[in-house]
Amino acid sequence: MHAFIDKAGPWLRRRAENVIVGLFAILFVAFLVQIVFRYLLNFPIGWTSELTIVCWLWLVLFGAAFVVRESEEIRFDLIYYAVGDRTRRVMALVTGFSLIGLYVVSLPAVWDYVTFMKVQKTAYLKIRFDILYSIYVVFVLAVLARYAWLVHQAIRGKAPAGFDAEKTGSGL
Repeated sequence: MHAFIDKAGPWLRRRAENVIVGLFAILFVAFLVQIVFRYLLNFPIGWTSELTIVCWLWLVLFGAAFVVRESEEIRFDLIYYAVGDRTRRVMALVTGFSLIGLYVVSLPAVWDYVTFMKVQKTAYLKIRFDILYSIYVVFVLAVLARYAWLVHQAIRGKAPAGFDAEKTGSGL
């Protein structure tokens, strides 16, 4: 079973990256269509603006839920990497328990709001808002799973990775 998970994880991550690329492509094409119609044809259309906003919302939340690694998240690196493993474990526990608590407390209200929004649709594309905002529920559940795993790892004694100057790069 462990071998299956080891193979399935990277494959699923690549599929999530494919979704992000697809959303970026749709966003880019809609943006170009918007420019052509507005500035070249002098005929502004609204659906392209709406589509770019929808793609951006889904791109950011889907990407944060399934593509961005924990090590790529924003944190106070100067402090985080200046301390030892034990202190990083404590920081991971405090952060993990805090975020888990906040998201768990907010989840019922989020669910109520998202399901309530089925009564409205977007102006041009007629997408129901509950479907549009459902990605936030997925995002919250993914964050809860991620931080539950990080807390579990910290409790078991595994500190989050420290700074390795040999692996520092520009991201390119």
